Amino acid sequence: MNLQIDQISKRFDSHLVLDAVSLCLEKVHTLVLIGPSGGGKSTLLRIIAGLEFPDSGTIEINGQRIVFDQESLLKHRRTIGTVFQAFNLFPHLTALQNITLPLEKVHQCSAGDAVEMAQQLLTRFRLEKHGSKRPAELSGGQRQRVAIARAISIKPRFLLFDEPTSALDPEMTSEVLDMIKELREEGRDFVLVTHEMGFAREIADQVALLSNGRIVEAAPVQQFFEDPRSTEARDFLAKVLKY
Repeated sequence: MNLQIDQISKRFDSHLVLDAVSLCLEKVHTLVLIGPSGGGKSTLLRIIAGLEFPDSGTIEINGQRIVFDQESLLKHRRTIGTVFQAFNLFPHLTALQNITLPLEKVHQCSAGDAVEMAQQLLTRFRLEKHGSKRPAELSGGQRQRVAIARAISIKPRFLLFDEPTSALDPEMTSEVLDMIKELREEGRDFVLVTHEMGFAREIADQVALLSNGRIVEAAPVQQFFEDPRSTEARDFLAKVLKY
């Protein structure tokens, strides 16, 4: 994946969340965004997903610029699989239906094809016994695995993960991280926002540290963790890797 972010800024009322963020990466499979809470990571991810409008700046993915009007963004969103920290499953639908609904309604799959694809994904992710359950009947880890299965069912160009384990306990976190690692090993491209530094170090090609709406430092993963160049990056790593 080639990603070019040029001077992206975003305000919410008087609060400047992203301050002329720029980043240019070529042939990156996994970009991990890290940084303190409130630094702008999730907002940047939502702009890449076409879920927020920037106030200024441009984004190009694989040479194609994101056009921030409603019609263009609808087409853009249909090509991306996005996984949120709160799962964003439909509570009144079963696990199976949460996967088949977008396939039928957004991607015009037949009902039979949608069910077949959803069942294959549920089996792959060890959820075949839970297809008839609604989200409230599933554990947090199972809900997030259903959300990931839904995201990849549409055969996206790339995946976006926004703190996918922040609402999970350690055992469920491990389940979900193993699943994301498996997708990475398949060669899928994705951008991941996470506070899991060990996982970031294991899975990333590139790491970008966002703080106070700015990219403080961006580098290949080994360089970032072993030889950070900025004082702010060194201080951040010292805090999060202390224990």
